[in-house]
Amino acid sequence: MTGKRFIVIGKVLALCVALLTFGVWLASVLDQPEFIEWEDPWQKERVHAQAQNQMVVAGTPWAAQAAADILDAGGNAFDAAVAGLLVLNVTFGEAASFPSIAPLMIYDAKKNETRSYVGVGTAPAAATIEAFEARGFEVVPKMDIYSQLVPASPDVIATLLSEYGTKSFREVSEPAIRIAREGFPVHKIMQRNLDLNIVERFGFNYLLPYNSKVYLDNRWWRPLRHKQKFTRPDLANTLEQLAQAETDALLNGGDRNTGLQAMRDYFYKGPLAEKIVQLHKEKSGLISAADLANYSGYWEEPLSGEFQNFEIKTNGTWTQGIVVPMVLQVLDGIDLKSMGHNSEQYVHTVAQAIELVMADREAFVGDPNFVDVPLEQLLSKHYAALRRQLITDKAFDGLPTAGAPLDMQAVGQRVNLTKQVASLYNKDIGKDTSYLSIVDKDGNAVSMTPSDFPNSPMVTDTGMTLGIRMTQFRLDKSHPSSLAPGKRPRVTPHAVMLLNKSDQSLYMSLGTPGADMQTQALVQVLLNHLVFGMDIQTATEQPRFRSQNLPSSFSPHSYSPATLDLEEELYESISDSLSERGYTTNRFERLHNHFSAVGAIVIDGEQLSAGADPREGTTAVGL
Repeated sequence: MTGKRFIVIGKVLALCVALLTFGVWLASVLDQPEFIEWEDPWQKERVHAQAQNQMVVAGTPWAAQAAADILDAGGNAFDAAVAGLLVLNVTFGEAASFPSIAPLMIYDAKKNETRSYVGVGTAPAAATIEAFEARGFEVVPKMDIYSQLVPASPDVIATLLSEYGTKSFREVSEPAIRIAREGFPVHKIMQRNLDLNIVERFGFNYLLPYNSKVYLDNRWWRPLRHKQKFTRPDLANTLEQLAQAETDALLNGGDRNTGLQAMRDYFYKGPLAEKIVQLHKEKSGLISAADLANYSGYWEEPLSGEFQNFEIKTNGTWTQGIVVPMVLQVLDGIDLKSMGHNSEQYVHTVAQAIELVMADREAFVGDPNFVDVPLEQLLSKHYAALRRQLITDKAFDGLPTAGAPLDMQAVGQRVNLTKQVASLYNKDIGKDTSYLSIVDKDGNAVSMTPSDFPNSPMVTDTGMTLGIRMTQFRLDKSHPSSLAPGKRPRVTPHAVMLLNKSDQSLYMSLGTPGADMQTQALVQVLLNHLVFGMDIQTATEQPRFRSQNLPSSFSPHSYSPATLDLEEELYESISDSLSERGYTTNRFERLHNHFSAVGAIVIDGEQLSAGADPREGTTAVGL
């Protein structure tokens, strides 16, 4: 009798599953979205864009055009950067969200000056390692309120417009508000970033219902489709409220800066701050009203290294940007050109230089307000020469030993590698980051790398994503990126500029999405251009490799010893010989966004030229 009952129950359950599956299929067939026909630039050959007056490169075509339109309307590079940033927040919000992070570099042509702005928020005052351990976390979780930093980009926007811009926030936010309301077609990388199966979509809807409403339009049964019309009405309303706060201040007799301050206060001290705090109260989070009201970024001197006849400038050690000049200085004493471009010996040599520097990144690099980073030594040519001596004929079996820069010794301490912790909280929903670079007719330039993803609870009815950048902290007090109240994690996004050493004039502005691949991609593009003489567009399109022999900057900080990922051309030509050196190699399709999507602008005399990477929708617009 019992056996028959189980059989009946099994048949009933099977029927229910069949009916549910049929219902979901029928709903997805009947509930067809509206589509917008357009030419997606993903993996499409790019023309080498050149111009005489101004140039924009941005992560989506809409962001590039919005920035170009602001320039055409008389704005400068700083105005255009804010317009481009906000349109990226709309059209690539699952990768570069409002109001999260926006690491920034600027070049002021009038002063011939390069500056870095700290465009990453801080950990809330209540964010301690003990608070995480009390909840049973060994790493900072994704898909959890505890992964949210204090937001940074509204502060970046207000500062950039106030100190360098000429337009109002209302003027530069208009394109983003319009596109958010009218809609845009889902592009291929957006579709990839939100490529969830039906079980994942159901789970997303259950765990993060408002996020699901924003990105799946309350239709968890239907996957996001390429070219379907996508709108962001809640985010449009939020940006409109910020613009109205500025307008109201101007109508009350305030000047331009008063209006921008009113916009900023509306976010950090006004109604939007209240909604953020309410979210954290409801979900037992960490961000308080005081965290928001007291937040501020600041200007800093960029970090600087040298390669050939150029100075490489990047953000401070609250990012991983220092890796780029350090790697290039290790390689500057090697005849790379004689090895042949992307030869097996070349790839091995560059990969080992990257891994040596990544070991130092893990040992020394963190928020300079909390960590005494030995910058002078790490960025010295003498130290680079010492580390260069450690390049071997065989693959490193694991991350190499860090150096001892204070004692100027090539070898120092072993890096403490965090074990991988599997968790439901570590599903990726959106990813990647984005990038924009702008040079205006006066020679001013901006390099900016905005980021963050909707893996944690979004602020209901606002379209705002507070992201998961706390996951780039470590719950290990010995690590330079260990969590502490008021501290910034060592984030992967960073901006880069190259100056001519002879007169400190700007030669190149560049950056990329791609997490730990960011520095690796920038190094490869720069070597393609500076060592092998490729124009910047050709340099961005060359096949790439990626070392996985380093701990991921995102929790759970896993890594794969002696492993190289290769785009298919490289895999076909050199994977066997790399295997003989001790590497495990993985094959990826040509122009895969796993290898980042570099944007770059080169200033050569009166000529501007752009590199727009076809691995994503990166687009160049010049005049």
